[in-house]
Amino acid sequence: MNELAPPLPPIPAGFRLPFFYGALHNIGIDYLVPPERVNGHLAGTGLSPALLDGKACVSFNYQLYFAQFDFGPSVTQEIELNIIAFPTASSNLVPELTYRQFAQGEDQTKLRGNWRIQVACDAPIAIRAGKELFNEPKFPAWFKTTMPSPNADPSAVWQVECLDASLTPDGNDIIRHDTSLFSFKADLSGLLPAPVSMAPFTEYGTDANRRTLAAPLNVYQNYQHFAFDGQGGKRVSLTVDDAESGVGADLKALLKDAHAVGAWSYQSPIVAAQNRPYYSATKS
Repeated sequence: MNELAPPLPPIPAGFRLPFFYGALHNIGIDYLVPPERVNGHLAGTGLSPALLDGKACVSFNYQLYFAQFDFGPSVTQEIELNIIAFPTASSNLVPELTYRQFAQGEDQTKLRGNWRIQVACDAPIAIRAGKELFNEPKFPAWFKTTMPSPNADPSAVWQVECLDASLTPDGNDIIRHDTSLFSFKADLSGLLPAPVSMAPFTEYGTDANRRTLAAPLNVYQNYQHFAFDGQGGKRVSLTVDDAESGVGADLKALLKDAHAVGAWSYQSPIVAAQNRPYYSATKS
């Protein structure tokens, strides 16, 4: 037995890991910003910003996912605002990469990962799980969305609005408010995506004793990456409606003059289809 090896972090009662997704629809938008903008968020975490083309990477992603539990189904939406970071103590193991190389999944050490600084979520059970398992900075919100779907006209536009919400007194539901926190629109039409091996994603957090946690998120098919090649300002619009909210303030401070450099998306494969009816013969 290695006496220097730490034990695995405990799993709070009522939860089990891994958490299995039944379906996932996901889009992420990446920005490159001056490193000094993110340093304050990483102070005391044991993490350093992952520099790509000499800049720090700030990324937000929208997720719509389904999970099955013994008590029934759960459908969750959330948006993570992340700083791409790595453990400072592992700096000699992290390869030097350009943003394009990183986006194509070439860092297979997976030491570069997501340090979550804001997570808006519409499912109380997911808020509780994120906080208790990973100490995620999760808060209640709700969403209005328009996204590519096989059950609609062909489109490559993702449009998501994040609105304020609060938990009910018993913590089992959310109360929707009319205040819009922020929104974004990503138009990927006409772009040729490249299949990339982005997963597993390393998600960083802390425990109650401020020890840094690292948890891999596996996605079992490839992602699609969309390179903007200097056209990010035309492809992606980000609107902060409530700059006084925590997530609004962070978005304004981190991305105030930055343009998106790329996007990546994943949509779960279709597994079944109910087909169009036809007239059945009723007479011989």
